[in-house]
Amino acid sequence: MSSSPRLFVYGATGYTGKLVAAEAAARGVDVVLGGRDAEKLAAVAEPLGLATRTVSLADGPRLRATLEEFAAVLHIAGPFSATARPMVAACLATGTHYLDVKGEIDVFEALARRDEEARRAGIALVPGVGFDVVPTDCLAAHVAARVTDPERVLIAVAGIGGGVSRGTAKTLIEFIGRGLAIRRDGVISYRPMGSLTRDFDFGAGPVRAIGMPLGDVATAFHSTGAPNVETYVVASGGIPNALRLGRLVAPLLRLRGVQSFLKKRVDRGAPEGPTEQERAGTRTQILAEVEGAEGQRARALLETPSPYALTATAAVEALRRVAGGCAAPGYHTPATALGADFVLELEGCARWDLEPI
Repeated sequence: MSSSPRLFVYGATGYTGKLVAAEAAARGVDVVLGGRDAEKLAAVAEPLGLATRTVSLADGPRLRATLEEFAAVLHIAGPFSATARPMVAACLATGTHYLDVKGEIDVFEALARRDEEARRAGIALVPGVGFDVVPTDCLAAHVAARVTDPERVLIAVAGIGGGVSRGTAKTLIEFIGRGLAIRRDGVISYRPMGSLTRDFDFGAGPVRAIGMPLGDVATAFHSTGAPNVETYVVASGGIPNALRLGRLVAPLLRLRGVQSFLKKRVDRGAPEGPTEQERAGTRTQILAEVEGAEGQRARALLETPSPYALTATAAVEALRRVAGGCAAPGYHTPATALGADFVLELEGCARWDLEPI
């Protein structure tokens, strides 16, 4: 592994990548920006005074030679279902710590299966260091520590308005086709979208939330040990009905041709992501409930900035800490790598322990 203090951010020309690059520059964190398009990289890096490296994930030898320079890489180039494998392979070969900002359940699970490889290579694999899944994972780990033998984790998210980036929209197309993921007795299974609802009390009375396949279905199992995990989002307007109708077209959404068509439509017509004003005007609440084997229950509430604002600050700080050796070699969730209180060290985050109901 390189002894260089410099850190690599790959995928810096996308919406989230630009936010991360700006955050790193504002904090004086010495990062080098990477991607496959030199002109687009320069447009992002030059105003920030940052260096660049142009390399394609398809060019394995060049990618490995590039990573030799760095102690850690933050991978932001999605969709991660296609891009995580070559980057992780290069990190294992070069002894470079790997972090990313994905929220894709299948990719979380694929990286978890590479734990032993990472241990042998002496690197930490720490996916999900953005909004997916830093706040939810840290909150779940905090609440689980308050019960004996956690058996069930429920996570609900409210206040995620303001729009999504193109990358997130394309990921949504993929997971709606798969359906609603839940974990039962340690095994991930799928149900029709819109088939699971539940009331949660964030402090102003019960509100209805609908099951959504968030990344914590994968990560909460590893960070808490609980074999049963469900994740929900408080959705208003026509979203719940749209999700229920989505089950009718789910077989079509699983077809690669249909997915490709819809993703191209996103690239052509969707905005790059929420505006600065939309990010600043959004506050998100997360509720975690954990049941223990002996009937114990615990709850806690976390409030954070908007998902994209939190992603930038969390990812830069996680990259800095993991490169500094805070995480032992192997696979980690954000909470096992950085601690359940990591989220409280990020600006604008606050947590309250609640009485069980």
